Amino acid sequence: MYRSLIFVFLLLFTLYSCTETSKSKASIPTEDTTTTNNVEARKFLDLGMANYANKKFDSAFYFYNRSKILYELENDSLMIAYNLVQMAVIQEIFGDYLGSEKNLIEALPYSQGDLLYQASAYNQLGISSKQLSNYEDALYYYDKAKSITKDTLPRITIENNKASVYIQKKEFNTSIKVLEAVIKSDVLDTVNVTKAIVLDNLGYSYYKVNRNQEGSYLMNQALTLRKKNNDIYGILGSYLHLSEYFLKRDSKKSNEYALAAYKTTMAIGSIDERLESLSFLVKNNFEKGNNKYALMYIKLTDSIIKVRNNAKNQFAKIKYDSDQNRADNLKLSAQKAQTTLQLEKQKNSTLLLYFVVLLLVFLSVFIINFLKTKSKREKIRISYNTETRISKKLHDELANDLYQTMTFAETQDLSTENNKETLLNDLDSIYSRTRNISRENSSIDIGPNFVPNLKEMMSNYSNDAVNILVNGLDVLQNTALETNKKITIYRTLQELLVNMKKHSQCSLVVITFKNIDKKIQIEYTDNGIGVSQEKINLKNGLLNLETRVKAIDGTLAFDNALQKGFKVNIIFPV
Repeated sequence: MYRSLIFVFLLLFTLYSCTETSKSKASIPTEDTTTTNNVEARKFLDLGMANYANKKFDSAFYFYNRSKILYELENDSLMIAYNLVQMAVIQEIFGDYLGSEKNLIEALPYSQGDLLYQASAYNQLGISSKQLSNYEDALYYYDKAKSITKDTLPRITIENNKASVYIQKKEFNTSIKVLEAVIKSDVLDTVNVTKAIVLDNLGYSYYKVNRNQEGSYLMNQALTLRKKNNDIYGILGSYLHLSEYFLKRDSKKSNEYALAAYKTTMAIGSIDERLESLSFLVKNNFEKGNNKYALMYIKLTDSIIKVRNNAKNQFAKIKYDSDQNRADNLKLSAQKAQTTLQLEKQKNSTLLLYFVVLLLVFLSVFIINFLKTKSKREKIRISYNTETRISKKLHDELANDLYQTMTFAETQDLSTENNKETLLNDLDSIYSRTRNISRENSSIDIGPNFVPNLKEMMSNYSNDAVNILVNGLDVLQNTALETNKKITIYRTLQELLVNMKKHSQCSLVVITFKNIDKKIQIEYTDNGIGVSQEKINLKNGLLNLETRVKAIDGTLAFDNALQKGFKVNIIFPV
């Protein structure tokens, strides 16, 4: 059992203990406790910590999640990050590495203000990636953690974790190189638990490259040090390594170490290590015809799968229920605000009765114009938000296909060519669909990068068969456009290019931009098969163009005089 330093709170403690100001710091960030939300959030956080300490992990996960939601209302980034990291640790304990990884990635933006939490999140992401066999990702995250960690002992921790990845990859010479550099540090003499881990991993790596005498010496040295410090979990790791070491050398010794490891796992409830010890017992007793350990191994494996699957579903349900509750609360708040607004309008209406006729006429004209403008903008905003939500919904609906693919990967033998090809085809299909949906319905950058993004969007529809020429795009760059008009330009051209891709069968598209008499003119032309007015009436996508353009006081005309091809003219005021 080649160990990495697994839990985030261990890295947090190490980082704090190695700083000059460690005595003044707590294990969690300080936060403002003056608001009601903060008081409630801290109560939930304390409950999460208490349940975690008592190994009631499902309850701890629930309370950490409740605490995170309340801190989100207060925009307390560090406390949000802390809760997310703690939730990720619990998910990793139960083997929910994908869920853990998701929470850690969510935590990263919130941890930007504190290098400690940022390094912790990266370190934990490395561990999750290693458990998922994403070794290159694991090494990347460890390097990110190391780059923002200055103290020696935490850096040693990260280096050891990197070495554990190389061991997993069977790149033992590389792990030896890393650990030999680490073992020279005098700082290790101050932390025997960490020193024993490094010695054990280095000894195991020596053994794997047939430097057996050095490997045996270091692994035994690590065991002695662990017994001296009563490091039960570390002793278990040494037993497993020594059992493997003697597996083909002395089956009796191997069996003794495996039994000792098994008894230790029963005492501390370490499931994965219990499986490993049983695997050695099965190998040592196979030739003797003793299948007791094999049956125990199978039974334990089935139990682990069931427990971990239930845990994953439970964690997902806790998050879903909390999100639903938050959505309901927001809906009630919105209804309350709307009721208040209506009462305020009634009050204002009563007051307006006391104003003179001229003022009333003035206000009426002002309100009519204001509501007309607001209505137009609101329609575009609603349309834009609806499209964004549709994009997200479609993306989420791919989850079923993704789950089926994951199930296939977990249950099928991927070493066979047919299964491997099926998996790759499924993944490629999911990727392609996700990319297309997101590209066609993604949010629009209406800031300084609007024109470059518009150009990139149009170029994405160009390929070996279709050439897209764009003229006068700098007109948009040099013209101050309102947000709703930028959105309309982007979506209208996107609709035209999607229609071209699906129906036009053209080889050339020309899009021209002009600014004449303070009016933007956009001319789209292609040399495809064209489309009749009757077919235009049947195409909702093309009819939507006219609705969009009218919303910004513009006009849209389809040119049907062409013998071949398709042409659209769009004009709207700046």
